[in-house]
Amino acid sequence: QVQLVESGGGLVQAGGSLRLSCAASGIIFGINTMGWYRQAPGKQRELVAGIISGYKTNYADSVKGRFTISRNNAKNTMYLQMNSLKPEDTAVYYCEIERGSLAYWGQGTQVTVSS
Repeated sequence: QVQLVESGGGLVQAGGSLRLSCAASGIIFGINTMGWYRQAPGKQRELVAGIISGYKTNYADSVKGRFTISRNNAKNTMYLQMNSLKPEDTAVYYCEIERGSLAYWGQGTQVTVSS
């Protein structure tokens, strides 16, 4: 059974930083495609950053240069380093990992950026 547990969310002032973690169990990191998504109130869930086929990264235009996605295979953990946070980054952040045709999601962690 695959489980993903996010942590690291919280309340931060604009300009601050947070690092989100996504700890995975029941799956071994390899060449999986994985990513971080976010959903703000009243908006659709959107891709923030992704790792494609285990190595290629991509980012939403709104976070390029501010957010960095990474992974530690030994710890089966994915990270999202978020710097220069803006109020518009406020959302629930979810991690997602794909294995074959299946996608697994975490429960989400709230990030709130105050102005």
